[in-house]
Amino acid sequence: MFRAFTALAGAALVMAACAANGAPAQPAPPAETEAPAQAPAAFSAEGLAALEARMAQFVADGDTAGISTLLVHQGRVVSQMQAGIRRAEDGAPVTSDTLYRIYSMTKPIAAVALLMLYEDGAVSLDDPITDYIPEFAGLTVHVEGAAPRPVARPPTVREVMSHTAGFAYGLFPATVPDEQLRAARALQQPDMDAFINVVAGIPLLSDPGEQWYYSISSDLVGVLVERISGQSFGAFLEERLFAPLGMDDTGFAVPAGEYDRLSDVWSWSERTGDYRPVRAPQFAFREDTLAMESGGGGLVSSMADYERFTRMLLAGGALGDVRILQPETVALLTTNVLRPDQTLFATATTGQAATGMGYGLGVGTLDGPPATRRGHAPGSHFWGGAAGTWYWIDPENELIFIGMIQRFRIGAPPVDFRGISAELVYQALAADG
Repeated sequence: MFRAFTALAGAALVMAACAANGAPAQPAPPAETEAPAQAPAAFSAEGLAALEARMAQFVADGDTAGISTLLVHQGRVVSQMQAGIRRAEDGAPVTSDTLYRIYSMTKPIAAVALLMLYEDGAVSLDDPITDYIPEFAGLTVHVEGAAPRPVARPPTVREVMSHTAGFAYGLFPATVPDEQLRAARALQQPDMDAFINVVAGIPLLSDPGEQWYYSISSDLVGVLVERISGQSFGAFLEERLFAPLGMDDTGFAVPAGEYDRLSDVWSWSERTGDYRPVRAPQFAFREDTLAMESGGGGLVSSMADYERFTRMLLAGGALGDVRILQPETVALLTTNVLRPDQTLFATATTGQAATGMGYGLGVGTLDGPPATRRGHAPGSHFWGGAAGTWYWIDPENELIFIGMIQRFRIGAPPVDFRGISAELVYQALAADG
């Protein structure tokens, strides 16, 4: 279950475009590694070499066309590597400045933005969302075999941020609200207001607070930021977060002059048994192909930019002299808020719970075995994206790991990028730590 959410989150994105055409990925060039001259005492040089070699092996094995990873320990980059290609047409290699569709790794960024407004005193986490989205005054709850009934009460901001508000997503085929969101193309609406008008007419899965369900909630977080701040979501992020942190490569569209840096995205072809580049407009991330500015999955970013964002979180909300959040607010973001009966993905997949994992106000948490068995200290937090990007932050061991790939694995043999990378990181740490 540790990798389940990336596969699930990709479903809606590739449903119409996974019959990918085009030439298979070109042979990968040798791995390109940028490592310190001498590994710090806490990591073994042999362990870091094994980590980087295994990450490059994913390309050699055909599990991904290209990969970039980064490991930061106690504020120092101890491992950075790239292997493979970013573009099928000419075999252009992955480089340190390649741009990636980070999809659901947008969610922690959206959460930070709303928590900035919380620190400003502009919103309370226990406010009903109808204070800001009055269109939701008539929300209903799905009842199997009967007409929807009125919701017991409006969801709170806290419940929206923690995916316990009762909303569906449109990614999963098992529920009527999911099917209705998908049929209404909720996530393809041109702007926030159109999105809200669609969502307002679709029943919730349950009353607020009853269950955790991976949902459109982070897109609603973007709506809340927009309505509370009076700015567009993108303008708020640029002014309050990206510009102060120096995240110059992060946004909802790739500037024309930077488009050469954007990686292709690949999907699995059942016919050929390998990954093929996807050429559908919704994956282009150009201004003229964008729908709304999605808080749940709309951003493109670079390794360097996401490193700056994660460094800020690990440091308790500050990067150098720039403070984004107070440490106690970062703790709100990264501390599990779920009850023992509110388990991740238990209702979104086959009923199997992701034990040892929880959820804060925008990130997954790793609180105990088996989630921590690969070495993560309790209190670690993480998330990932539909095209395979992933990260985790381990405050106890003062480390950050980020992996960037671009492929939808629906139908492909499962490959545990996150788990394998974690095992090798902590093996290298334990060797000399």
